[in-house]
Amino acid sequence: MSRHTSHDQYDNALVDRYASREMAEIWSPRRKFRTWRQIWVALAEAEADLGLPITQAQIAELRAHVDDIDFDTAARYERELRHDVMAHVHAFGDVCPSARGIIHLGATSCDITDNADLLLIGESLRLVRSRLVAVLESLGDFARRYRDLPCLGLTHLQPAQPTTVGKRACLWAYELVMDLEEINHRLQRLMARGIKGATGTQASFLELFGGDESKVLSLEDLVVRKLGFHGSCPITGQTYSRKIDSEVLGTLSHVAQSAHKAATDLRIWQSRKEIEEPFEASQIGSSAMAYKRNPMRCERMCALARFVMSLESSGAQTAATQWMERTLDDSANRRLTLPQAFLAVDAILLLYRNVTAGLVVYSNVIARNLAEELPFLASEAIMLAAAVKGGDRQLLHERIRRHSHAAAEQVKQTGGPNDLLDRLKADEAFAGVDLAGALDASRYVGRAPQQVDYFLVRLLEPILERYNTRAMAPAPRV
Repeated sequence: MSRHTSHDQYDNALVDRYASREMAEIWSPRRKFRTWRQIWVALAEAEADLGLPITQAQIAELRAHVDDIDFDTAARYERELRHDVMAHVHAFGDVCPSARGIIHLGATSCDITDNADLLLIGESLRLVRSRLVAVLESLGDFARRYRDLPCLGLTHLQPAQPTTVGKRACLWAYELVMDLEEINHRLQRLMARGIKGATGTQASFLELFGGDESKVLSLEDLVVRKLGFHGSCPITGQTYSRKIDSEVLGTLSHVAQSAHKAATDLRIWQSRKEIEEPFEASQIGSSAMAYKRNPMRCERMCALARFVMSLESSGAQTAATQWMERTLDDSANRRLTLPQAFLAVDAILLLYRNVTAGLVVYSNVIARNLAEELPFLASEAIMLAAAVKGGDRQLLHERIRRHSHAAAEQVKQTGGPNDLLDRLKADEAFAGVDLAGALDASRYVGRAPQQVDYFLVRLLEPILERYNTRAMAPAPRV
């Protein structure tokens, strides 16, 4: 299962077992340090454009070695210097000797690291968005297929008015639609930290340009546009506000919450033998109980979702404790929370799509379980039908109440069938009422099928059209 060959050190299960290669590569050391070098190149280009003594040959040398990262050399420098950014400045300078002296010119570490992190966050949010939309596509197909299949509704996990299988799937999908809107909001608001210097005042760049404020502003604008951002934070300390991280972790937590709710519903549904997640021909459910068909994918979704939800509090606490212009106790925390939250959500959504694309519906079991409760659920309609034929509504209510309690007692005490209908047939107060017709489950689902249609047409289809999901790859095997 592991993607690594070493078995002598701890493996991160998010990388080795759960998340995609795409998300793991976004948060890989190579991507991070390559992004640092791209920012150094962009900074040098902008500084040259604005008249600083940086030659095109130096810039060409930097560009030529963006991917030429000697990780061993960088690690050796970091052991000596105890500073990761300066270690990579020196490692970059080793392969760019003519440009060594202009790398990181005027910059502070966060001019590089924060802008890089924001680039990685943006790329990761877009990947999460594509995963989420793929789940919406599967849920939409499932809801359309089962739009009018009645099933027992459950409130307080107790029998309630029937709904339809498709309507319940739309409940899950709507929460993901809300999450999609939030992801798009985060992406729209995502800006670069900008080129701000040591405490966010841009003093070093003002010094470089001899006090020319217009060139300092132009420098930031040039770098930000070279990095692909639409703008930069209007004001920062040494770092961009860690509230941005907190908001991103909150958004990922919301996706996890939606997935956890759906996976829990499916686990309950599977326990009732009504709907199952995919189960492969050679899959083993239990090492002891060979008959078991456990909802392991949905259980894993819940496990990973709890982890993501727990990370949200770290972002909030980090944002709250950034003293004055910054404090470094954010660094180790962010190295863990940001990558792992994205990796876990990536894994959750891959699971979610795999599950919803392969759900197995046992409609006969659904109908049987609904039929066991339907006499109780139909009692109000039966009472009203008898009242229309001249009965006293209050007396009818009392008769149904007594018959219902007696039938429920028989079910609970003896394990016998629900005989409420037989009791009502024997009661002259309900003579002439079509009791058999009262047990047509489709009478009690209200507008559930029409609500499915409305949701699919008005909300979901425009989303799928916008993101062209039909071109997406099939659901992965997880």
